[in-house]
Amino acid sequence: MKIKIINKSNHDIPKYETIASAGMDLRANLSESRTLKPLERSIVGTGLFIELPLGYEAQVRPRSGLSAKKGITVLNAPGTIDADYRGEVGVILVNLSNEDFTVQNGERIAQLVITKHERAEWIEVDALSETSRGAGGFGSTGVK
Repeated sequence: MKIKIINKSNHDIPKYETIASAGMDLRANLSESRTLKPLERSIVGTGLFIELPLGYEAQVRPRSGLSAKKGITVLNAPGTIDADYRGEVGVILVNLSNEDFTVQNGERIAQLVITKHERAEWIEVDALSETSRGAGGFGSTGVK
């Protein structure tokens, strides 16, 4: 699939690192580094603008290494970029560690996954079909 992109950053456009990669790394596009204190959040721009085809979304997801090693994650994971959005791709980073974290220009801060989606049409009914699970949720299928 081909997706139109405008790159206003000084970094390469995102790319898949391996043949089986689902996501592409997004890089911070900053004029100067930005420090996140513990529990602080910030929208970090990427300098990228994309045009997705209808029926697709781009999901902004955390990078596992950054989350595991530094406690930095994407606050609304996955963040959704809709096909009709034309603004800059931004990443809402949050520092869940106990230490300050400084985001550097060009640093890989998140992943971008392109995925197909369906549009649902609601059909109002008076009852739903029965299942063995029924209304059980939030751990109801696990061992007690």
